[in-house]
Amino acid sequence: MITHISKRLLGSSVLLVRALSSVVASSGTCANSILPYSNMADAAASNSEVKKAQYMKASDAPSIFTRIMNKEIPGKFLHEDDQCVALQDVNPQAPVHFLVIPRTQLPGISYAKESDAAMLGHLLVVARKVAEEQGLSNGYRVVINEGKFGCQSVPHLHIHVLGKRQLSWPPG
Repeated sequence: MITHISKRLLGSSVLLVRALSSVVASSGTCANSILPYSNMADAAASNSEVKKAQYMKASDAPSIFTRIMNKEIPGKFLHEDDQCVALQDVNPQAPVHFLVIPRTQLPGISYAKESDAAMLGHLLVVARKVAEEQGLSNGYRVVINEGKFGCQSVPHLHIHVLGKRQLSWPPG
């Protein structure tokens, strides 16, 4: 009986989280709606990213991505060159989800200058190349999160590439 009640409470909690996510998304606050929540862990992970984005600030300290590029922290590299790397995302939101990250620690796209145009173009070319290598022939989504409302949780410009499933529209 306790197990039955626990399952019903968990199911109700998931529905509540989904309903609250819809309200948050429609209010203009960042919410992860790329994937519907299949369990409470997914909802908690999404909420964690939203919270991290609220407190993220640009810094001169090495970002987690810089530390991964310097091999101080492990990462699964899909591509490396003198301008950028591509890594598998540690919290994938699609069957294929990787990041393209410039070696230069630019805090976000809003910090980009005219002189960054060639590097930004290179990031997109690498995104296309790695997407092809990952078998994303049916399409994929390219995303740059910027600032608090854009859910940017790491102060280092990076491009998300998501694919291998039908994505919904509109996102977030």
